[in-house]
Order: sequence, then C-alpha cells, then structure tokens
Amino acid sequence: MNIDMIRAADRRLDGHVRRTPLLSSPILDEIAGRRVLVKAECLQHTGSFKFRGGWSAVSALDDAQRRAGVIAFSSGNHAQGVALAARTHNAPCVIIMPANAPAVKIANTRALGAEVVLYDRATEDRDDIGDRLSAERGLTLIRPFDDAEVIAGQGTCGLEIATQAAAEGITDAAVLVCCGGGGLTSGIALALTTDAPGLRVHPCEPAGFDDVTRSLAAGSIQRNAALEGSICDAIVTPQPGNLTFPIMQRLCGPGFAVSDDDCLRAMALAFARLRIVIEPGGAAALAAALFHGDALDSDAVIAVATGGNVDPVLFARALAMDPQTA
Repeated sequence: MNIDMIRAADRRLDGHVRRTPLLSSPILDEIAGRRVLVKAECLQHTGSFKFRGGWSAVSALDDAQRRAGVIAFSSGNHAQGVALAARTHNAPCVIIMPANAPAVKIANTRALGAEVVLYDRATEDRDDIGDRLSAERGLTLIRPFDDAEVIAGQGTCGLEIATQAAAEGITDAAVLVCCGGGGLTSGIALALTTDAPGLRVHPCEPAGFDDVTRSLAAGSIQRNAALEGSICDAIVTPQPGNLTFPIMQRLCGPGFAVSDDDCLRAMALAFARLRIVIEPGGAAALAAALFHGDALDSDAVIAVATGGNVDPVLFARALAMDPQTA
C-alpha cells in the first residue's frame, strides 16, 4: 500500500468522483478556539466518502470479475458506494447489512440495484457470511476497509485535502477523521505524508467503541467488547484492520473518543452554520474539533465530515439540541 496506488485510484476516479469542498464558519472557529475547516464528504455521491473506495475497487477488477459480480458488507455507506460503482460498471452486487442498520441506508442500497442480505450484528459474523457467499456465487469480496484498492480510493480524499489546504495557506494542521476500521484514516494519512507532511491525522471514534484509539495507545490491535450501542453506526467496527492498523500506527497521532451527545451537537452546528447534513458517525471528527480541542496544539484543524445518511427522526433529535450549545 503506497502513494502510487492512491494516485492510480485518483486517475480512475477522475470524472466520476465529486471534489468536495472545505467549508468554514467564524462561529465554529470561535467554539473551537482555532480555525476549523470541514471537508464535506457528506456531499459525495451516495452521501459519503465510501463511493471513493467502492469505485476504486470495482474499477480495478478485470472484465471477468466484474461480470461475475461483487459482494460487500456494510452498515450502509460502503454498501451504497459499492452498489453505485457496481451498477455503473454493470456488475451484479450483493450487500450484507446488519438488520438494525438505518432504514434509509437499507432502502438506498436496494434502490441502487443491489441484493441486500440482512444479518444479526450481535449473533452473526459478517465475515463468515461474506466468505460463504463469495465462494458459493463466485463473487469478488470488497471489504469495507481492509482492502488495498479501497484504501487507495479513500486516500484520494487526502490528495484533495492537501491541495485545498495549500490553497488556504495552511501548512500545519491537525486532520481529524471519523474512523471505523481505518480505511479512510490510513488512506488520508498516506496521502498527506507525501503531499502535505505538516498535516497530521488523528482518528475520531465513538466513546466505548474506540478500538483504534486504544490500539494506537497500546501498540497492538485491540478489539471492542460490544458491536452495537452507539448511534454512530457507520464507524462501529470490531477492531482496526490488519492492513490499516500498521499504517495508522506509523503515521497517525493519538485518537479521540467522543460521546453520542457530542456528535448530535456537532450535527446541529454543521446544519446551523454550514447548512450541511451529517450523520452521527460522520460528525465524530467535527465533534472532536469543537469540544475536545484541548489536546491539539495546532492553530488550524481540518475535520472530515464523512457521511450524511441519517434517518429523519435521528436528525430531528440532533436539531432539537439546546440552541445555546448548538
């Protein structure tokens, strides 16, 4: 896994991916006590950065593999990214999703033409289901983060951040990334190490599901005790990936763990001040920037808003937060 793979993915994504903006608000700067820029990947195709990795992986397959089809497992954002990429490449697609995934994500995945297979997140192993169906149907498995081409695709977000930060005159900043298994975090870190070495990546996770943060502190992969229990479903994973963790261990700074309420407040502020919709898992980085910045020593922070696929009821809950804090 290296910068050459990320640049190759960027060439395949050219003309297909949205180059998402860096947004800012003086009110967010005031709350954070430093300059805050938000990389709005919630405006990406399918509503999350996952389209980058999905397109990268599907476009890297040969014709025979695409004709046979692909399979992926996801709580929804990777599902939609792979489903759209597969449909555009005329490849059959099967998506394994937890039965308690947000209804909007399940519906959107089916609307993109994928066959959805539901499973119980607490009692069934999605890896086992994926391996079995891959073998039975001859499908190529595209893992949500521990896949070199997926990491390369996510790393294209880092290339954009490097270019956009330079245009803003930013050469020294913390880059906060919502982190599940670490595909986006490791991909961005690889890209920035080459293109913007003054920008250092920090993973951001839900409290109680901070396996990457604990793994970085321990120097070895740590596993979460539970697999559900946070509204940040998009970034609740069992543990860091075998491919992603060594990259993060080498290139990332310490991680942040944020509460569900922090994420809801960040969602409300993003809508009020930037007019963008972020889902809870996609708001973890902004929550860390706004409410946990004491651990940062940089004058600027770039928070990646990774996704916006939120159920209306949950979004209404975020907007109902106390206006004095949001």
